[in-house]
Amino acid sequence: MLSQKISDGKPITIYDIAKEAGVSPATVSRVLTNSANVRSEKKKKIQALIDKYEFKPNTLARGLADTKTRTIGILSADIRNPYYASMFIACEQAARAAGYTAVLCNFLGEQETEAKLLKSLHDQKVEAIIQFGGRVDDLASDEEYVELVNRIMATTPMVITGKLDGTRCHVVRIDSMQAMDILMEHLLALGHERIALVGGRRDVLSTFEKYQRYKQILKEHGLPFDPQLVPDGGSYDVDTAYRQMSELLEAGVRMTAVIAINDFSAMGIIKCLKERGYRIPEDISVVSYDNTYMTEIAIPPLTSVDYNYEEYGKMLMDTAIGLIEGRKVSSVQMVRPTLVERGSSGICKHV
Repeated sequence: MLSQKISDGKPITIYDIAKEAGVSPATVSRVLTNSANVRSEKKKKIQALIDKYEFKPNTLARGLADTKTRTIGILSADIRNPYYASMFIACEQAARAAGYTAVLCNFLGEQETEAKLLKSLHDQKVEAIIQFGGRVDDLASDEEYVELVNRIMATTPMVITGKLDGTRCHVVRIDSMQAMDILMEHLLALGHERIALVGGRRDVLSTFEKYQRYKQILKEHGLPFDPQLVPDGGSYDVDTAYRQMSELLEAGVRMTAVIAINDFSAMGIIKCLKERGYRIPEDISVVSYDNTYMTEIAIPPLTSVDYNYEEYGKMLMDTAIGLIEGRKVSSVQMVRPTLVERGSSGICKHV
């Protein structure tokens, strides 16, 4: 009993308070630091013991007991992709501005590594985890990964940029259908009707949404859907887009514009067109998604959809910090894309 410790002249510790209250030392610490993450009835019980024994931890003891790391883990698919690099930098800057540290784990598209690094971030006691890419992008959520995330979320909030059915992850993601609206409206206004969509996999949520919206927009404008213009089995890299574009041209598929699924794919498409003597945009316009640094070094500079990375990163970090601090945060937030027009898209000159 604490009263016996007092009579013995021994100092009362945070562990003594925790034991009598039937809680962890971390919970007592959160009460001492006035955190909002303790239920009111439990907080009252702990505070009553603190008052009863006039417990006042010294600075060192408070520091040892306080389990807050002020660290947020970032789980990224592949930082070599400038999209993910831009995302991480934006999150890191937002974290620093809020007094937190962002720690990056990069799983390079490997599912086994993805799960291991997620567990590792949890073991490091980060206060929240943000994931972009990987299984949060899947159209059909992986059951085993969902179970892992649910176990982690029992103690650590997670924010994702896609979806995980069966979890209560908070979501901050790009409005993919609006992103397709933007590019299609741009090309249709320039007179294009034979528009190819190259790259991406349709088991990925954002690609599936773009593909579906592409078909809807054609129908809304009274234009036929030609499956030849949307080759399946793509990916998000330069080489795959180059190959798919080559196959379209060799098959004699007629088009006046191409939507690349990302800037990497656009580089492969542009290379393929130039090698075959096509002029951009005089013969074929090329547009893209992500608006990374590659858009400026492309020849001609690439028209691309931008996600305002600074604001996107801040939304992700504000959501994570809000959850850490116990504030009410919107469960789903959408990032509104915008179009940055450059020299790769122009008026259609071919019927």
